[in-house]
Amino acid sequence: MSAPGAILGRPPVSGGGGAGVVSQLVLALICAGYGTGAFLGWGSDQLALIMGDFGLCSAALIAAVSCFLYARGGAGRSESSFRPAWLLFAVSSAMAACGNGVWGWYEVVLRRDVPTPSPADFFFLCFAPPAIVGLLVLAKRPVTRAGWVCLALDSWLIGGSLLTLSWSLALAHTARMEGAGESTAHAALALAYPLLDIVLVSMVLALHFRRSSANRSAVNTAIAALALTVLCDALFTSPLLREHYRSGQLLDAGWFAGSLLLAYAPWGARRFPAAPPQPVAAPRAAGPPGAAPRSPALPVTRPLASSLAALTPYLAAAVCTLGILYNVIEGRRVDRVVVFTGCTVVLALVVRQGIMLLDNIALTHELAQKENHFRSLVQGSSDVIMIAAPTGILRYVSPAAAGVYGRDAEELVGSELASLIHPEDLGRVVHEVRRFLAAPPAEEPTTRIECRFKSGTGEWLNVESTVNRHQGGLILNSRDVTERVRLQAQLEHNAEHDPLTDLPNRALFTKRVRKALGGRRTTDPGTAVLFIDLDGFKQVNDTIGHQAGDELLIQAARRLQESVRAGDTAARLGGDEFAALILGDGTRDRAAREYQVREIADRLRLTLSQPYQIDGNDVRVAASIGVAFAEPGIGAGELLRNADLAMYRAKSGGKNRVELYAPQMQAEVVRKSELAARLRTALNEGEFAVLHQPVVDLTTGEVSAVAAQARWRSAQGILFTPAEFLRVADESERAAELGRWLLEEAVERAAERLRAGHDAPVSVRLSARRLLDKSMPLGSLEALLTRHGLPSGALIIELADSDPRISFDELERRLVGLRRLGVRIALDGFGSGYAAINALRRLPIDVLKLDRGLVEGVVESARLHKITAGLLRIACDLGMQSVADGVDVPEQVLALRAMGCTHGQGMAFSGPLDEYRLRRALVRGEFPVPGGAALPVLSGRTRPLLSSNNETPVPPT
Repeated sequence: MSAPGAILGRPPVSGGGGAGVVSQLVLALICAGYGTGAFLGWGSDQLALIMGDFGLCSAALIAAVSCFLYARGGAGRSESSFRPAWLLFAVSSAMAACGNGVWGWYEVVLRRDVPTPSPADFFFLCFAPPAIVGLLVLAKRPVTRAGWVCLALDSWLIGGSLLTLSWSLALAHTARMEGAGESTAHAALALAYPLLDIVLVSMVLALHFRRSSANRSAVNTAIAALALTVLCDALFTSPLLREHYRSGQLLDAGWFAGSLLLAYAPWGARRFPAAPPQPVAAPRAAGPPGAAPRSPALPVTRPLASSLAALTPYLAAAVCTLGILYNVIEGRRVDRVVVFTGCTVVLALVVRQGIMLLDNIALTHELAQKENHFRSLVQGSSDVIMIAAPTGILRYVSPAAAGVYGRDAEELVGSELASLIHPEDLGRVVHEVRRFLAAPPAEEPTTRIECRFKSGTGEWLNVESTVNRHQGGLILNSRDVTERVRLQAQLEHNAEHDPLTDLPNRALFTKRVRKALGGRRTTDPGTAVLFIDLDGFKQVNDTIGHQAGDELLIQAARRLQESVRAGDTAARLGGDEFAALILGDGTRDRAAREYQVREIADRLRLTLSQPYQIDGNDVRVAASIGVAFAEPGIGAGELLRNADLAMYRAKSGGKNRVELYAPQMQAEVVRKSELAARLRTALNEGEFAVLHQPVVDLTTGEVSAVAAQARWRSAQGILFTPAEFLRVADESERAAELGRWLLEEAVERAAERLRAGHDAPVSVRLSARRLLDKSMPLGSLEALLTRHGLPSGALIIELADSDPRISFDELERRLVGLRRLGVRIALDGFGSGYAAINALRRLPIDVLKLDRGLVEGVVESARLHKITAGLLRIACDLGMQSVADGVDVPEQVLALRAMGCTHGQGMAFSGPLDEYRLRRALVRGEFPVPGGAALPVLSGRTRPLLSSNNETPVPPT
């Protein structure tokens, strides 16, 4: 249920106010000038006759032309139905112009008195009928038969009462005097003028309260012009004034003003809209069920026209009674005309009141039906409808309160509305209600308030209420939205929290970081963001399953949540990445705040690195943490990026450590990005070249093989080391393309050297992941060897690493297939990876290539010397060749040869060579070896690098 709504009508404005004021002022000056001239007699009798006759003729003619032009084209589309009315007013004014013209012809041109009757009388008599019909067109048409009957009765009530009064005062005397004469036409003419004026006045009064709302100001002006004309006619027909009337007198000023006012009505008056009516309270619903029927609420400002329209029948009867009383007081015999007219007026009044009584009975019945319908709607509605008095006391509560609030409606009636509202919501509700009541009803008829209401069980329910005004108080249409609020809160929580760990997600974490930076004081620079990545989490998923991985993430989230301080925020960003927002405590000293945050980060690292109990097993992961501090002017996105960079630096620096962000990290990222962008086009632009480093027999110095290496010299002349661009290639997923290119180039060059008589196998370094890449199937490698005619044993694949994520079964099958093609397999970096022993146990390896880290310290470190000697003894026992990588000084050559190493490559013999220098080295055939003859080895004997290992049994798996 809603309270009475406010309706504010605003009629259109078609013109500016300044032009209208000027036209009104001109009209007033012209009328005042004419009136002044008439009052002073115009200075001469002849001029008075001209102004009294032809002046009135000109004014009436102007009115006729004005109304005619407006009827033809000036009326707007919304007023097109009223064009006939203005056309009839034009005809009426034309009749007045013709009558005044004929009158002037007699008096001014012929210089004699106007005869009675004359053509001027005919034209004057024709003035009233078109005006009467025009008023009927302008009137608001009744929609029912009873309305038409009431309109006719109202017109007769006014006309009959005026006729009774006029007949008693003057018309009876005039009829007797004129009837005593000889001319019947003269007597009829004497009575026709006042009777037509009475009819015209009746229409003006009866229709003034029923006029249409279209261009109301123009219609009002036209009615005023006709009323002024009728008034002057009434004065003219009085016997005292008519006997002394002459053209040009003051009475002509009234006719003159009436004609000009009618000419002005359709054009000037329509420029000014009627003043907007005050807001009217229109009843939109009846009162509460059970209350006594009451009439609709009265308007805020009832128009005077409505009151006068209701009093019209009684005023008419009073005028008629005055006419009869005048005859009685004067002692005259009651005239038959007065008796007949009075009886018809009384009869019309009785009939009209009977019609109104029947109409009121029908309206009362309709109101009762609507109230019953409203009562059934309210009682059956699931919403609670409450009416509160201006004091806040509830005057009515619908029965739905029992189902919604758990409290009977009778219990709530008489209580204060504020007592039902939650104290935390009361201030907001009061503020909204005051603002709503202060707003104009037309601009804001309703408002919506959501707050918590107290139920019968003491529980607070979320209630949404539509509030309307009602007699200074409020009507509240309320519904329980508790479930909707809970669902909305749950949806908001789900949207901002991780579904697995229930920690804030990236969106909420970013929002809180932004809030912390926005509210951070300049004296509080200690705010920091920690990015946390769990090292080894992927192995957990791969080894014991994703369900165990989810359980590990849940436990890690719980540890992180319990380890951060109160007020700080822990979040899961996705996968195994977590984050923490550490709020500053106002520490100004940079070293102190770094120490404090690092201490928090180390505590988190140790906590997250503790064993996790999953399905009865201890599962271990480590944590790499990057820390970035908030600085003045830094944004949330930039701060998160800095922490992410620091975390990746911690992972690349050995994992399970804490790294603080430094500005050079960003520079490194930019450099890598630029390098990756250049790398995309480097292969196509021919910026890569292949160099070969000789592999030398440590006993004889002969070149046993060459190791292919890629070098990148950019178009700008910058030479990048393999460590730089290979790492970037792996990160940018260009390593596969680079590996294929290097393999094809190395095989092609080896085939060219073979045809030139240089029988030196070529070794190409490839990672295990690239060997298993589906983009380089076994058939493509076989086709490459066949296309270039490379014999068996001429290609050596160096297995670059032993990634624990790689399946050994797949890798073993792949390497066995390569062995069948005649490709030799070398295990690169032997001695540095924890999976090297497993690789020796399962994979078909021909050559062991010692890691550079072992070779560099083999002379200085006795410990490394023993380790290297042990590894070489393993290779010898398994019947494998051994190659030492990074042999740079003669002392390393002597030591390695003494330990049984068969081959070596490094700066002690030669660096990487281009094709021209390589062929010169192959022509020479050998490099000088320190120490001359061969030294005894630990066990076994040396074998050439090209010898087959087919006879060597593969160790059992």
